[in-house]
Amino acid sequence: MTTPIVWSVAGSDSGGGAGLAADQRAADALGVHCCTIVAGITAQSTTEVTQVAPTPPALLQAQLDTLAADLPPRVIKTGLLGSAANVRVLATVVDRLREQQPLALVVDPVLRASTGAPLADADLRAAYREWLLPRATVITPNQAEAAALLGDGAPTDIPAQARALRALGCDAVVITGGDAARNDHHSLSLDWLDTPHATGWLSLPREDAPHNHGTGCTFASALAAALALGWVAADAAVLAKMATTFALRHARAIGRGAGPVIARPGFATEPSLLPRLSLDERAPDRWHSRAPSRAPGVYAIVDSAERAEAVLCTRPCVDTIQLRMKRPDGVDDARWSAQLRDAITRSQRAADAAGVLLVINDHWQIALEAGARALHLGQDDLRALTPHEHATLAAARDRGVQLGLSSHSLWELCRAASLQPDLIACGPVWPTTTKDMPWRPQGLDNLAWWAHMAPAPVVGIGGVLAPTQLRAIAAAGAAGGCVVRGLGEAPSRTLPAWREAWALGVSQRGGTPVPPLPHPTLPAH
Repeated sequence: MTTPIVWSVAGSDSGGGAGLAADQRAADALGVHCCTIVAGITAQSTTEVTQVAPTPPALLQAQLDTLAADLPPRVIKTGLLGSAANVRVLATVVDRLREQQPLALVVDPVLRASTGAPLADADLRAAYREWLLPRATVITPNQAEAAALLGDGAPTDIPAQARALRALGCDAVVITGGDAARNDHHSLSLDWLDTPHATGWLSLPREDAPHNHGTGCTFASALAAALALGWVAADAAVLAKMATTFALRHARAIGRGAGPVIARPGFATEPSLLPRLSLDERAPDRWHSRAPSRAPGVYAIVDSAERAEAVLCTRPCVDTIQLRMKRPDGVDDARWSAQLRDAITRSQRAADAAGVLLVINDHWQIALEAGARALHLGQDDLRALTPHEHATLAAARDRGVQLGLSSHSLWELCRAASLQPDLIACGPVWPTTTKDMPWRPQGLDNLAWWAHMAPAPVVGIGGVLAPTQLRAIAAAGAAGGCVVRGLGEAPSRTLPAWREAWALGVSQRGGTPVPPLPHPTLPAH
């Protein structure tokens, strides 16, 4: 596999903390090659910046042209650019490169050093707005930089600021809030994510780290590296937050001021670094937790009460069964509600007799009215919840109703984690035809990563047609494995083989290694 190339067009920090030094460390942590293009030189230490000099535009142009002939990038990340002329040089090169191949542009608008020294004047801020923001794939300002880019009359509300920045032409915006968290003693580090795939507050418990020089550079460079590895912006932001927080944990105490954060590999296999993504614009003030849930084990999915009864009368039985009924065309609301209630009642009676947990998919309001004790929702269902519906669902959970949630990508896993569900589905493990979806197969490597990282039991789903596949799901560390079509027309004949496969897989856990990074599940643009 060819190592992805990222260009960092940024400033040199003579103290080795931020700028190109931080960018190089972040690129190494994610396994991409970083070409360091000097756009400015700073005389700085851990306590002060005494001088800033932009690279002459001709010298910047020479660096870009020389690299383009030999090391063309998948992603360009910008930091300190030094002058409006340098911004125009870079924008022209971006346009030229995009005529030849796809190219992402990550803009970290470095307007002020962490020591407080200004690094951009009004002309440079205007050049950002005119030349870079309309070309940007992602921009990563902190809260002060977002307001400065928008200028007078900028909204004070952070989600509104992100929308205003996207209106200037950016594909995606991440407004980072680590500095704000340090200033207001908030218990969480909050970044506002606004991308084509997901919006919300991305949160992790705040690191009480006095040495934090280079966090913004590290975040933007890690995000650029993730884009180069094929992740979409929402998932790349998740990895960037994980990498930056890990770098904070390994910050280096040097000098008399704030020392540098040190990005390094290993961040993506630390479960405590998995962020949570809020459902809406309400910023969380703390993380909540729930007691661990039971393992779902062999998890059958059926589409009717008749099918549920056939599965549940078999011995040995499944551990969990889900009723997933689709509304037939032409059936009105009243008739559909009656059909669904009847199916839930019959299925619950059979599940109780077998001692098996019954889960109702999707139609959660009717299911609760019918006495359902466990629900499963997809991400589209979550996004469609009104505040009142969310409160109703939360009240049901407080009464003991269990909740499972689907996830197919990193940001969906983070959103599921924010609700602390009893189960998180990871899929599709293999290609499946039961649903039309844009996701690439997770494979056993991603499933092992999900099982290691998720804050709730993980069930593998998708494309499970043979007992050997269920065994592999168990061996990868999943707490459950879903079988849909594989039970066949006569579950009493097929189920013993599925149960045997599951037991064998459980005995082989640990055989599938957890990868240092999962692989992308959505095609990048």
